[in-house]
Amino acid sequence: MNIYRTHTCGELRGSDVGKEVKLSGWIHRKRDLGGMLFVTLRDNYGITQVLANPGTDAYKVFNDTRIESVVTVEGKVLSRGENINKDMPTGEIEVEATSVIVQSAADVLPMQVADDDNAPEETRLTYRFLDLRREKLHKNILLRSKVIAGIRKRMIEMGFTEFQTPILTSSSPEGARDYLVPSRLYPGKFYALPQAPQQFKQLLMVSGFDKYFQIAPCFRDEDARADRSPGEFYQLDVEMSFCTQDEVFEAMEKLFVSLFTELAPGAKVTGPTFPRISYEQAMNRWGCDKPDLRYGLEIEDVSDIIAKTEGNFLKGAVDSGKAVRAICVNNVGDKSRKFYSNLEASCKENGAAGLATLIYTDTEVKGTVTKLLNDEVKAELKARMKAEAGSAILMVADEKLKASVILGKLRIKLADELDLREKNAFRFCWVNDFPMFEKDEETGQTIFSHNPFSMPQGGLDALLNQDPLTIKAYQYDIVCNGIELSSGAIRNHKPEIMYKAFEIAGYDKSVVDEKFGGMIRAFKFGAPPHGGIAPGIDRITMLLANEQNIREVICFPLNQKAQDLLMQAPAEATEKQLKELHLKIVED
Repeated sequence: MNIYRTHTCGELRGSDVGKEVKLSGWIHRKRDLGGMLFVTLRDNYGITQVLANPGTDAYKVFNDTRIESVVTVEGKVLSRGENINKDMPTGEIEVEATSVIVQSAADVLPMQVADDDNAPEETRLTYRFLDLRREKLHKNILLRSKVIAGIRKRMIEMGFTEFQTPILTSSSPEGARDYLVPSRLYPGKFYALPQAPQQFKQLLMVSGFDKYFQIAPCFRDEDARADRSPGEFYQLDVEMSFCTQDEVFEAMEKLFVSLFTELAPGAKVTGPTFPRISYEQAMNRWGCDKPDLRYGLEIEDVSDIIAKTEGNFLKGAVDSGKAVRAICVNNVGDKSRKFYSNLEASCKENGAAGLATLIYTDTEVKGTVTKLLNDEVKAELKARMKAEAGSAILMVADEKLKASVILGKLRIKLADELDLREKNAFRFCWVNDFPMFEKDEETGQTIFSHNPFSMPQGGLDALLNQDPLTIKAYQYDIVCNGIELSSGAIRNHKPEIMYKAFEIAGYDKSVVDEKFGGMIRAFKFGAPPHGGIAPGIDRITMLLANEQNIREVICFPLNQKAQDLLMQAPAEATEKQLKELHLKIVED
């Protein structure tokens, strides 16, 4: 028999009335009502109300013990009668304490646990063990465990095999800074922590394994964002041999529809297949490559209609080769002039010259450009944009892509202000056909736009005969509710294609052999066509928990300055450690 408890604090029900029980947990709250002391006892599983009668030893121990102390309570289960708390699973009962043993007494708390006192993040991260006791965060971490368990179960059911890849490896130019680990045995040389198991998982396919997955830790020395943790993160790393892009999509759709349906019961989940949206379509229609499909406001090009007008700045933009693009917003006809002024100010902050408006009412058309456009054009715009009475058409004139990007940011602002997002829904899509290369704005050099290991559409022939900036790659992102969960690709498995692709991006053959020697050698001994993806565990959990900050779903995250305030890392090394590693600290 367990010496600390017969039941957990989330277990007892009305059917247990009359039982002698033993519970252990943390003192969550204490209330003294007319001499009777009511204590809520909390453990990992829930909360149970305990009462202590005045004059008893239990009353004295509870009265003298601070909240968040750990205690063991013995007592009898009583019915709460008409005082049932329907908000608690254990709300039918309470335990009358006959004995209380203090297992561990708590000091005065630096932050509240039972109530949210809006403690600053520095305090929360310094005392993360207290923060993790709070109900919401505690549930988030348990949800994260369910996410990982659910993923692992489904991947194995689909025929994938779990592997572990090295943590100490070599540096690889994958877009972010590496974390370097000095070698004691080889002075002046360093390991790198993997930014992702990219090369290893491809090597596993070359080794003859067919379907790989791993809940992989990844390490990148980059700045923090709300949806990205500095330092380390976890991803579901996936790779498949002899697969097409559609087969990768099919496996991930099966995973996500099932996982989200189970862990978000009642929510609307896209499925069984997800919309496929090309990168070009995404940029033109949503102004970004991670469209949020929970609301409309799709961007339309109305340049052809504006071209029918004369003598206005919109027509001038079209004549100069620019575009006029528009979104239609419903039920804003009665909004104040300040509302539209704020929208224009937001567009100007994002690089627009201004915002042209047409506001349709039951009887007239208002707005900043109503006098510049004839009735025929206004009617044609209304029809194209499906504007109704009370709708407003918002237009930006600029370079084609820039106009869409500006409106893309505006549609997000409107969704925030007008509460347009579909509730309790997870709207997935694929964004594919990314450009293989792009032009570096600072240097003018042709560089990889996404993943250097991707297979170009058209293979070697495309690399030899097409303008590099027109080549598409078998690259794709999976997006949910405007959040990119992962990038993936069908891989380049042929050495001659890889050499040529890297040559276009400015890498000499010797650089490829040096940086990716293991993989390029492997490809020369027979490599299967293969592809994969790597959705982020943290971001998946963040979505399911409806959190805006990724640190709310990680047990022990670093702060925005990449510091561990709990364990005081990074920390200075001792002279002995530096000497063993052949290192010397140079003051900045």
